[in-house]
Amino acid sequence: MKLILASASPRRAEILRNAGFTFDISPADVDEAILRDERADDYVQRLAEEKARSALERVGRDATPAIVIGADTTVVAGSHILSKPTSQEDARRMLRLLSGQTHEVLTGLSVIHSTDARSDSEVETTRVSFAHLSESEIEEYLGTGEPFDKAGAYGIQGIGGRYVTRMEGCYFNVMGLPLSRLWFMLRKFGWKD
Repeated sequence: MKLILASASPRRAEILRNAGFTFDISPADVDEAILRDERADDYVQRLAEEKARSALERVGRDATPAIVIGADTTVVAGSHILSKPTSQEDARRMLRLLSGQTHEVLTGLSVIHSTDARSDSEVETTRVSFAHLSESEIEEYLGTGEPFDKAGAYGIQGIGGRYVTRMEGCYFNVMGLPLSRLWFMLRKFGWKD
């Protein structure tokens, strides 16, 4: 049985590769707009499910049996849901919201078995505390280009990691794929190395 990652994220692929998984990539193209009054946990779970279903449709149910993995990550700072920044000003706004505060990183995971359409969806939450960032530190970080393709405008595995003062929960979740939770979900589906 093969694994299919419904994501173009190089970080998710790196996490799986480094953990010894062999998998195919089938990026999903879904509308990532937040629905009116949608809670962050519902948002990431919905998108993870939509991504997994989209990839499953492309793979087809008659092909080699596969387990499709969908994931979506967002950052929650107070009442603000922070997806990927849409501009430099948006990234600046996000970093100001995170500065000196504790936020949550949520990742929705969805796993679907291609032959019988069994599915499971879960949400992982990690609390992350950020150092206070001066305006010049924010500008320097923006200048690296790192914030622009990441939820919450930072990457813990890169330069942004220097601003993380404390973390409660799964490190890999903050990168976009909670590895341990995924492992146990896959085992429930009978996946073996």
